[in-house]
Amino acid sequence: MKVRALQYVVLVGVAAVFIGPLYWLVSTAFKQPAEIYQWPPSWWPDHLTWENFTLAWKAAPFDRFFVNSTVITVAGTALKVTNAVLTAYAFAYLRFPGKKVLFFLVLGAMMVPGHVTLLPNYLTVATLGWINTYAGLIIPGIGSAFATFLMRQHFLTLPSEVTDAAAVDGAGHLRTLWRVVLPMSRPMLVTVVVITAVEEWNNFVWPLIVTNTASMRTLPVGLLILKDEEGLANWGTIMAGTLLVLAPMLVIFLIAQRYIVGGITQGALKG
Repeated sequence: MKVRALQYVVLVGVAAVFIGPLYWLVSTAFKQPAEIYQWPPSWWPDHLTWENFTLAWKAAPFDRFFVNSTVITVAGTALKVTNAVLTAYAFAYLRFPGKKVLFFLVLGAMMVPGHVTLLPNYLTVATLGWINTYAGLIIPGIGSAFATFLMRQHFLTLPSEVTDAAAVDGAGHLRTLWRVVLPMSRPMLVTVVVITAVEEWNNFVWPLIVTNTASMRTLPVGLLILKDEEGLANWGTIMAGTLLVLAPMLVIFLIAQRYIVGGITQGALKG
């Protein structure tokens, strides 16, 4: 009984570490400036105000930022996941020379910090004339070693009898992938899609570097513009803008939570 009580205490403490900052962000977004700086701090506003959201939306072209982030997230996620699935299938089911060497190179790519590739990618994009374009924002990031690794490891856990039966029935590789492998991999596929979408949505450094006009900025970069506009005077407006950026990903996570838990559980049971 004492052990169970200690476990609950630890779980509540860990949850507070993660939920606390999010709770403070939400409460600050609805506070008047005077409540934000008062001491002792107010844990919830006395009177909810939506003015911070209006000011945040008007201080920068958030409607354009939202469109850009949506286009980049949808297109980038689709291309990255498609690339990862096809590559993972090849590593899991096909035989070709240098297969192990290539897979070790993929593993090695996971060890390379993303900032190392910023300069080569920028020079390539500049040479192609893709600065300040959707192509420049999306194309350099369509390869994901992590997503490829996750999908490949999951494909290896699937029963080989099913894919063998598909081959006996005359199904090609693409048909086997689409009709057999992916339906069996739905929880893991959804997990990879959500992780990739969150990464695309929250990407800050690359959009900041490869764009130079407000019409091509994304929401994370827009928060920087908002902070420059507001300075340190009104953190309520800045927190409201941050909440606007976080809200879509929180909704997607809540919708896909069941599949994500299923994917993690499936990987644990079959690993």
